[in-house]
Amino acid sequence: MTKKEKIQYIQTELDKLYPNPPIPLDHYNEYTLLIAVLLSAQSTDKKVNEITPELFKVADTPKKMIALSVEQIKEYIKQIGLSNTKAKNIYNLSQILVNKYDGKVPNTFEELEELPGVGHKTASVVMSQAFGFPAFPVDTHIHRLMKLWKLTSGKNVEQTEKDAKRLFPEEKWNKLHLQIIYYGREYSPARGRNEEKDFITKTINSK
Repeated sequence: MTKKEKIQYIQTELDKLYPNPPIPLDHYNEYTLLIAVLLSAQSTDKKVNEITPELFKVADTPKKMIALSVEQIKEYIKQIGLSNTKAKNIYNLSQILVNKYDGKVPNTFEELEELPGVGHKTASVVMSQAFGFPAFPVDTHIHRLMKLWKLTSGKNVEQTEKDAKRLFPEEKWNKLHLQIIYYGREYSPARGRNEEKDFITKTINSK
């Protein structure tokens, strides 16, 4: 398969499997999406979705969040990895949103990435899923699959993101990154990957 044929095949198969992929993190607005994505670093979406309902019940806006103490925030998220740091970041970024942005989540990469605990991937998810801006957040599933599909030799997620953006059409990015994540979880998990089940990888590497 040529690279172009691979790209077409991947898109076609993923569209069949996941025509309308939902955002895997439960949220109600831009702010709760931002907090959920921040919490998901070094944790699973499933775990985040288990703990956020209680937190968001009391604090689904920056103003309500800073009415809590860092310790109280930590109590809600203690089952998540790095809960100490994340509780401080959530409190501090909420304070900035209230003071600097009138309680709203900014909609530029630069402003988002200046917030405590918000890296490029988190900003990319918020920009694509909350604001509809073309972005290609690369998580471990996407990084791994892009390498398996021989579409990147990326040593890191930054390089893989550049390659993904270069190869796939921009209008597909926001949907495609979710489709690849779902495919990775269902058909090509990092642990116990079954080569027969992972049919996209098998097909594109055998032709």
